[in-house]
Amino acid sequence: MGKYDFTTVLNRRGQDCIAANFCPIEGVTTREGFDEIPLWVADMSFPTAPAILEAMRQRLTFPNLGYYSTPDAWYDAIIRWQQRRNGVQGLEKEHIGYENGVLGGVSAALQLLTRPGEPILLHSPTYVGFTHVLETLGRKAVHSELKRDEAGIWRMDYADMEKKLREGRIHVAILCSPHNPTGRVWERWELEQAMEVFRRCGVTVLSDEIWSDIILPGHTHIPTQSLSEDARNRTIAFYAPSKTFSLAGLVGSYHIVYNETLRDELRRQSALSHYNSGSVLSLYALIDAYDESEDWLDELCRVIDGNVRYACDFIAANFPGVRVMPSQGTYMLFLDCGDYCRAHGVSIGELLRRGAEVGVWWQNGEPFQYPDSIRMNLALPLSQLQKAMERLRKYAFIEVQ
Repeated sequence: MGKYDFTTVLNRRGQDCIAANFCPIEGVTTREGFDEIPLWVADMSFPTAPAILEAMRQRLTFPNLGYYSTPDAWYDAIIRWQQRRNGVQGLEKEHIGYENGVLGGVSAALQLLTRPGEPILLHSPTYVGFTHVLETLGRKAVHSELKRDEAGIWRMDYADMEKKLREGRIHVAILCSPHNPTGRVWERWELEQAMEVFRRCGVTVLSDEIWSDIILPGHTHIPTQSLSEDARNRTIAFYAPSKTFSLAGLVGSYHIVYNETLRDELRRQSALSHYNSGSVLSLYALIDAYDESEDWLDELCRVIDGNVRYACDFIAANFPGVRVMPSQGTYMLFLDCGDYCRAHGVSIGELLRRGAEVGVWWQNGEPFQYPDSIRMNLALPLSQLQKAMERLRKYAFIEVQ
């Protein structure tokens, strides 16, 4: 039995919750007799760390929420966190800047570094949020497909990356580390080879490291900027406590940029909207998350690891033709259902519909630039995950009559 509550089933219906109030499969209504189990939007169905909630309650005892300045405690908490969790040395207040969200920061960096119509390199499967940002900004996504090795592990294709960078004269790339949706936690040698390709091609790297705290046992997150002096200077890194502590509804992220010129230019770009500032409660939430809730996070990672093991074992035993790499980080699981769909003459849309009709709200993986795939969120009590998997076995992964 752990110290914290990762077993209570929260009824999030009607609580301003996207995941529990909106079915991701258009036109589907859950059958009578089945409750909804949200497995799609990337937020957690666990109670937020109690120390964070208490810190916000304490702030609210002072009866004024007027304009504020960012306290040094916010920067100090980030510096201590990065040093403890990621071994980062030499990080100072001046290197850190606020962003309303990681995608907002990516958007600002893309507007700074590129013009409409320019190509940007990404890995596929590709996080759909990146796709939406590029579409909104009128930039062109160029996908370098990850390849699975003989053990089923997703790997970068360095030759393909360099070929596309050179042929497209691409000078900006987005790196997702850990990778969403596949759950890969890149090893040092993999990142070193990627950054060497980017160095040779003169590429500035936007490193989305929002998932860097949810690392499962046996794996280690390597900050992109820590690889070399060159990586330190050509990388804009983005972080947030939102995925880690289920704080997405509060808003609040940050960038780390060591290159002084790049940092000053990014800050000017981010400030152009005049709305790139958080709430006073989000500041206190980050401070307390980083200073007081590390043991909660450690327990969370063990819970997620157990859920991943259960889900992958269940899939292997009950869903023939479905390929999945056990997540190494994040709480997402990416299912390749292509062999199953072809063997049973069923479309991915039909498979998604079967699950959603019995309350398993899972997410179409095709917008992530990978065919016949499904993304599943495993950040929920094990009892709910077990219920969802049994429903999928009985009602979704069935023989076509």
